[in-house]
Amino acid sequence: MPASERLGSHLKRAEQALNATKTAVLKPAGLTVAQYAALLHLAGNPGISAAALARLCGVTPPTMNTVLKNLQEHDLIARTPHEWHKNVLETRLTDEGRAVLADADVRAVRVERALAAEFTDEERDALTGLLARCVRVLEEQRPSP
Repeated sequence: MPASERLGSHLKRAEQALNATKTAVLKPAGLTVAQYAALLHLAGNPGISAAALARLCGVTPPTMNTVLKNLQEHDLIARTPHEWHKNVLETRLTDEGRAVLADADVRAVRVERALAAEFTDEERDALTGLLARCVRVLEEQRPSP
């Protein structure tokens, strides 16, 4: 099957284009895409564990630990022991982290809005539905561990 007929190739190109664009627009805010995703999810889930955050961001726990270490070194997050589970660290945004996220989010939302503006409401709904079907089929095809 030629690459031009493989849906996976088209999905990957779209993902790479989105990631490259977000990388470029987030750079002036001083964040990587992974750091931005972590801050965004932390804003909505204060106190979340690194493992849960990794699942939300779609990265491995070791990768998330590296992301969190970098964010903590820049005083964008604070990590404190959980009240009951002392070996679990709760992670929260600092005031500086909220400020950096606000700047970065304006930049990222601009990209998302430009992308969404290319489609009618019906096309966006159809695309969202088609992508959800892709996820469902691919998850069904994944061998069990």
